Formats: sequence, C-alpha cells, structure tokens
Amino acid sequence: MISETPISDSTPHNVADLGMLCRRLERELNAANERIKRLEEEGDRAIENSYYPDRVKVWTEAKEAKP
Repeated sequence: MISETPISDSTPHNVADLGMLCRRLERELNAANERIKRLEEEGDRAIENSYYPDRVKVWTEAKEAKP
C-alpha cells in the first residue's frame, strides 16, 4: 500500500538521515525487483507446462519463495 505521505517527510531532514533512508529504500526496491523478476520467470515456466495442477504448484512455490 502506498502512503499519501512520503516517507522522507517523516525523516529528520539532515544529510546523514536522508542518506540512510535512501540506502534503505534502494535495498527494498532491489529486493522487490528481484521478486518480480523471479515471479515472471516462474510464471513463464508455469505457462509452458500444459498440465494445470503443475502450473498451480509452480506458481504457488514461486510466490512463497523467500528472497
């Protein structure tokens, strides 16, 4: 869920704190992008399989995989 108030508004406005916030946000973004990539790859693999229960199993495993 996206907040209406930017996270930077809740952070003290000094360079060190904002720098730490930027690094944290970049790590979160990278993790989210990796998860999206993995889900896309597993989704493609699931679609290639013509047997429906196997597609569901592959998709479920991909969603539950820990980064």
